[in-house]
Amino acid sequence: MIVPAATDVCIVGAGAAGLMAAVAAGRALRANGASGSIVALDGARTLGAKILVAGGGRCNVTHWRVTEAEYAVNRPAVRSVLRRFGADETVNFFNDLGVELKREETGKLFPVTDSARTVLNALLRAVDDVGASIVHPARVTGINRGAQGFTISGEWGSMRATRVILATGGMALPRSGSDGAGYEFAKSLGHSLTPAIRPALVPLTLPSGHWITELSGLTVHAELVLRGPTGKRLVHFANSTLCTHFGLSGPSVLDISRYLLDARDREPGTTLILNWMPGESADATDAWLLASKGRGLLGVLRERLPERLSRAILTQARLAHDATVQQTPRESRRTLVELLVATELPIQGDRGFTYAEVTAGGVPIDEVDLGTMESLTCPGLSLCGEVLDVDGRIGGFNFQWAWATGWIAGQAAARAIAPIAESNN
Repeated sequence: MIVPAATDVCIVGAGAAGLMAAVAAGRALRANGASGSIVALDGARTLGAKILVAGGGRCNVTHWRVTEAEYAVNRPAVRSVLRRFGADETVNFFNDLGVELKREETGKLFPVTDSARTVLNALLRAVDDVGASIVHPARVTGINRGAQGFTISGEWGSMRATRVILATGGMALPRSGSDGAGYEFAKSLGHSLTPAIRPALVPLTLPSGHWITELSGLTVHAELVLRGPTGKRLVHFANSTLCTHFGLSGPSVLDISRYLLDARDREPGTTLILNWMPGESADATDAWLLASKGRGLLGVLRERLPERLSRAILTQARLAHDATVQQTPRESRRTLVELLVATELPIQGDRGFTYAEVTAGGVPIDEVDLGTMESLTCPGLSLCGEVLDVDGRIGGFNFQWAWATGWIAGQAAARAIAPIAESNN
């Protein structure tokens, strides 16, 4: 491992956003007929860990339709960025690299090879093709701003750079290298952080022994609804839902997790409700049960739900499995209906950054120029990807943010250093 003594553009972090920034910077220099050096530093022994594990190892590159509505915060800023580099631009970029994407029923776009390695290898080749360098493992421990630019340092020594692009990620999946160091770098260079930095797209935990944990391994299509202290419906997601030995996971759970964790801080008394029959109301469900015409309740529930779940719900309602609705007291029937469409979940917590797919919080987006991703507090520094306070739902939206901001940051950094690079030749 040899780290150059100096470079024009230093990219700290070689994940999705960092690799995109390196390609974008290199292409911009070529397009301007300029020369300049680009070096990406990463502390990981294996590059692109998050890319490789995304989408079950297939890498959900983006979504066929990406708008600001898919993100939890800072939507006007997201809209501004997506106008510069949206899903169409991402598809064209990867097509140019030889990575053909396919659209699945969910709207997610995956490589036709169904292999995340295809995506990572294409990015690494593209970095090499534009003449940029990746040095790893080379963990950065400090970034200092001086009169002549930046000094980036680590156990490997130090390097001078005219410009720095911070693409360190957040804190999710720390084994991939995202350990929160980027936040400390940003603070040391004059930035602030949001009051809370927490896991997002994270599985949720229930009390030990809760009846749902006994259904571990069961996957159903269900709806999760977050209600405020007054019962107001705040947000909801209907999707695949996985019961586990610790609680709940699956797309619907991951999507609602950041809203639940955020609301609990702001609005004590917020509750999470699970509807095992998405789209059905209590009245409609009660009418369906009453129309069962003397059949046993287990047989009726099995028309709509898996047998394991049907048995568990009847047990919770303290109803005999062969009892008919006509044999069921009105209050017991109401209890059954409530379990079917409004099971209240006593969520204890979450599985933490180790199992989270993304980070909520970070450097406030209003501290960067959205047209260039350059810091408004530290000239020459750019920020992109997860280190910024933007997070989206599951489905490729967080990757889209990484591609978009990495592209903008890389292009702008190259345009800024091109005159400097030429004058030094």
